[in-house]
Amino acid sequence: MGLIKISEHLNGVILFKPQIFEDERGFFMETWRSDQFEEWGLPTLFLQDNHSGSAKGVIRGMHFQFDPPMGKLIRVTYGSAFVVEIDIRHNSPTLGHWVGFDLTAENKHLIWVPPGFANGFLATSDYCEMQYKCTALWNKSGESAINWNDPKIGINWKFDNPILSEKDKKAQTLDEWLLQEASKKLSI
Repeated sequence: MGLIKISEHLNGVILFKPQIFEDERGFFMETWRSDQFEEWGLPTLFLQDNHSGSAKGVIRGMHFQFDPPMGKLIRVTYGSAFVVEIDIRHNSPTLGHWVGFDLTAENKHLIWVPPGFANGFLATSDYCEMQYKCTALWNKSGESAINWNDPKIGINWKFDNPILSEKDKKAQTLDEWLLQEASKKLSI
């Protein structure tokens, strides 16, 4: 039982498929196992679970937490979403690269997103619910966002007029974030 690794991307983002047992009553699946995560060298301590609901056309992202750094195990439990991860790790060979996945309640896939990635999604069904386990507690003063439409990153959202929060409309570019972080290091 447990999770099956499907693929790994950008040196750390992992797509999983759970083993699903179905019969006339419905289905059963495990969505996380500490022994498997430990075997794969992934975190086994999750401190917070989050659950969001979004209407079709909503983009939430590209969010990340840097203090303390936060990893996430993400799944869609109702509807569907196009989930995107951007590598924002300063010394990574894939810095600024992105990867996207179609997660649905039907395919039941999960994504492990290590710290150092900006995460976002587009709700592609009339309504979508997303659930994710986090390796750190939320810290408002330690979070930030990269512009969902940063031209240097070039995410293909396959959608023209998303619904955005004010926070996401004002998010910085990746270059602005990297410059801000570099100036912090110089002032220490």
